[in-house]
Amino acid sequence: MNQQDVVKNAFAMPLTSPAFPPGPYRFINREFFTITYRTDPKLLRDVVPEPLVPNPDGLVKFEFIRMPNSTGFGDYTESGQVIPVTFDGQEGGYSHAMYLDDEAPIAGGRELWGFPKKLGSPKLSVHKDTLLGTLDVGPVRIATATMGFKYTAMDHAEAKAAVEAPAFLLKIIPHVDCTPRICELVRYRSEDVTVKGAWSAPARLELFEHALAPVADLPVREMVSAVHILTDLTLGLGTVVHDYLD
Repeated sequence: MNQQDVVKNAFAMPLTSPAFPPGPYRFINREFFTITYRTDPKLLRDVVPEPLVPNPDGLVKFEFIRMPNSTGFGDYTESGQVIPVTFDGQEGGYSHAMYLDDEAPIAGGRELWGFPKKLGSPKLSVHKDTLLGTLDVGPVRIATATMGFKYTAMDHAEAKAAVEAPAFLLKIIPHVDCTPRICELVRYRSEDVTVKGAWSAPARLELFEHALAPVADLPVREMVSAVHILTDLTLGLGTVVHDYLD
């Protein structure tokens, strides 16, 4: 393979069999179970990178997302923490930690957007009258969430706005000497969103300690709200809004 062919065919690693295909990435029946809780605001200031500004109320969103039908990424589930922030006066969410069970979206999420994805075993299911989200890393349970199943219908316009809100990622790709080659703040949105159903209900969340999956470092101080949203959407490709190396 000559140099021109390398450049022509280079999309993602490995060269001759990339871990994921080019987008766009469309999701059918993408299901969100999102709990908003309050933690210590000082803890958020310690983990949210400038120029993002964490919300002063100490709010954190813990998400369980079921994706049974996604272009190129297949059938998988993910879970993690998103911190409400502002950037240049614009409100959005900063993805702090994510755990999922499928190689293609782990590789694609990290390499394309900069999602902080690691391998885990999240699950989202319904047990009689309860929506249940669990997150395990290896044999260790690190999160359990419960919510009443379809208790109160939620306004679809409100749900659509929540799904379409801008989100921020810190994309880091190291150089061969382990210094940062890329260190950028990326903003992206969900696009072409169709809300198929949306509900709120009472909910609870428990977080547990793990040395390499420290979700409990942002402990639950107070439950605020919970939503369950079923959608179709396209995951928009991002734009760089801040370059830390410039």
